[in-house]
Amino acid sequence: MNYHFLEKRWSVLPTILLLVFLSSNTQAIDRSKVAESPEHVSPVLNGQFVPDVILQTEFGRDIRLQSMVESRPSVIIFYRGGWCPYCNRQMAGLMEVEQRILDLGYQIIAISPDVPARLQEQKTESGFDVVRLSDANLSAIRAFGLGYFVPDSEASKYRNSLGAKLTTLEGSERVVLPVPAAFVVDTAGVIRFQYVNPNYKVRVEPQLLYYAARLAK
Repeated sequence: MNYHFLEKRWSVLPTILLLVFLSSNTQAIDRSKVAESPEHVSPVLNGQFVPDVILQTEFGRDIRLQSMVESRPSVIIFYRGGWCPYCNRQMAGLMEVEQRILDLGYQIIAISPDVPARLQEQKTESGFDVVRLSDANLSAIRAFGLGYFVPDSEASKYRNSLGAKLTTLEGSERVVLPVPAAFVVDTAGVIRFQYVNPNYKVRVEPQLLYYAARLAK
């Protein structure tokens, strides 16, 4: 791996907050447990495997995430939903590097709690060539360790101001959202790059994601 190339390229990028979650605890972490706040999520780390979860396509068909990443290296994005302006801004920014990422042989997968019908609307509106998958039952969000409970006041604001259709944890009335995240995954299902930020207003820079994908090849 050319670390001098990495240092040279990343030095021209805007300063960003890059959080790496590390734990010295040797006991297994129960990532499926929904955190009480975005600062307390326990995401999967570099070197770990993509969880074996079932998602749904925009047409409501089940699809296994592991099967997808085994077919092609993948850039996986977790976003809060098509109602989120920061998520839409992130997707628009990714269009700048989309073709270069695809030219490297990657597929781009975007996962949100939105139901399949909402994904169809987003595809029509954005024109972004990305595989959008629905995680309406929160299986991937929880398995990746990204889920957190949203305070009722905040959930009401999203519903009233942004028209959000929010997902609640089964057997509960508490709304769950994912901490926005990005992963670069190889065909063995190993996570080669991870960006997770509890501040939903701060997203991975498109250029950084492209260089991470390039260096992971």
